Amino acid sequence: MLALINLFFFINIFFLTCNQHGCLAQRRHIFIYSGCSQERYQPNTPYETNLNSLLSSIVASSSQTLYNLFAFGNSTGEPPDSAVYGLYQCRGDLKPKDCSTCISSLISQIALLCPYTSGASLQLDGCFVRYEETDFLGRLDDSLRYKKCSAGGGGDRDFLRRRDGVLAGLQGEATSAGFGVSAAGAVEGYAQCLGDLAAADCAACLGEAVVEVKSLCGTAAAGDVFLAQCYVRYWESGYYDDSSSSDSTNQDNVGRTVAIIVGVVVGVAVLIILLSFCKNTLCK
Repeated sequence: MLALINLFFFINIFFLTCNQHGCLAQRRHIFIYSGCSQERYQPNTPYETNLNSLLSSIVASSSQTLYNLFAFGNSTGEPPDSAVYGLYQCRGDLKPKDCSTCISSLISQIALLCPYTSGASLQLDGCFVRYEETDFLGRLDDSLRYKKCSAGGGGDRDFLRRRDGVLAGLQGEATSAGFGVSAAGAVEGYAQCLGDLAAADCAACLGEAVVEVKSLCGTAAAGDVFLAQCYVRYWESGYYDDSSSSDSTNQDNVGRTVAIIVGVVVGVAVLIILLSFCKNTLCK
């Protein structure tokens, strides 16, 4: 019983600490969006074996390089097919050590979010993983996956001029280097293309992302647009507030899942304590 009380105390301290300090050291692990395919695979099949090999390879590779792609199994074109294709990418300003930590955190969440699905994608603040049963590698896909706009907005000409300048700078830098950072006064931003895109496709994807973020976020002081193979993010210093963001295309939140799990654990612990108390005192 003492151990359960200690567990309850530890969980409360953990969440209080995160609330007070924002768990700033873990920002690269912040959940952004996820997607799961409708198709599912059966356990103990060649597809599951190949998928596990792919995920293991992603974890191992992430300690060496910020991007890589893989293919396991043979595609026959007829179901059931055992082939699986996947890639990962970390934010361009991360070191391999930080990339590896982010990827490991991400991989541990996939089974929870997309159990036994043949395809999945998961974007954290600092890293991204996608796998499918069909070969998507290197094929341009600029479909919208996620958007977020800050509730506050400046909208004055100076802000819009600076924002547009930042977005233009991001397009040029990220097209040539795959990852770009830009700033103009108080407005900052960064953008990235997936490593499997050719320069021309990267430019096209980023161009579409810029159009989308201007259209969807208007004069908002901060905006994020994630397409399938690239993303653009900008913000004005002092205005970006995650808690006040408005209108997201994906309401999934790993934090909710974790809270539910913790709630169940705490509930069971409290129930056991009450039953033990009843047995030792009231029920005698």
